[in-house]
Amino acid sequence: MLPPDGFDPQKLHGAPPMMPWQAFADWIGMGEEPIVVRTWVERGYLPSLKVGRRLMVNVALLTKELLERE
Repeated sequence: MLPPDGFDPQKLHGAPPMMPWQAFADWIGMGEEPIVVRTWVERGYLPSLKVGRRLMVNVALLTKELLERE
């Protein structure tokens, strides 16, 4: 699944393949509302993976899905 409308895929340019959801929120300019990104992860809008105790956004898979969507 993909994030809701209003998400700018250009903000993913140069991102590492995976990052913690909080860092991802900062990366895409949602640092003031990180709970929105956490909700996207919980609802399956963003591909994620739990690594140890950390919930990571799979940025590589998200980028691939967004490119295929275009």
